[in-house]
Amino acid sequence: MKQDIQNKDDIKLMVDTFYGKVQQSPILGFIFDDIAKVDWDTHLPHMYKFWGGILFAENEFRGNPMIKHILLSKKTEMDELQFDEWLRLFTETVEDLFEGARAEEAIKRANMIAKAFLFNINQAAANGF
Repeated sequence: MKQDIQNKDDIKLMVDTFYGKVQQSPILGFIFDDIAKVDWDTHLPHMYKFWGGILFAENEFRGNPMIKHILLSKKTEMDELQFDEWLRLFTETVEDLFEGARAEEAIKRANMIAKAFLFNINQAAANGF
């Protein structure tokens, strides 16, 4: 039986597993590696803090991921295809590793985040940003 997301070690497992899948994705991998040129040693700890804030109300994350994604969308396609893949991989990761209220909350919040990012990317493009 799987357990719920309980602590920072669980968040680290979730994030590391998810971004391992992202790196292997033909839809997303090149965006992170070739376009954004993500430094994984820096990015992953930020994502641990980001999800720690969402799931445990920690207040360690600093940054503006929305503007970073809007700027990235000017360099490469970022539409429903990419966000659907991101959500599919995230949901698959969480469901493979965990079950419970926090796992459900993580998936719910990921859906909200993806919709908000896609909406704001589309709005920025429509407004000439």
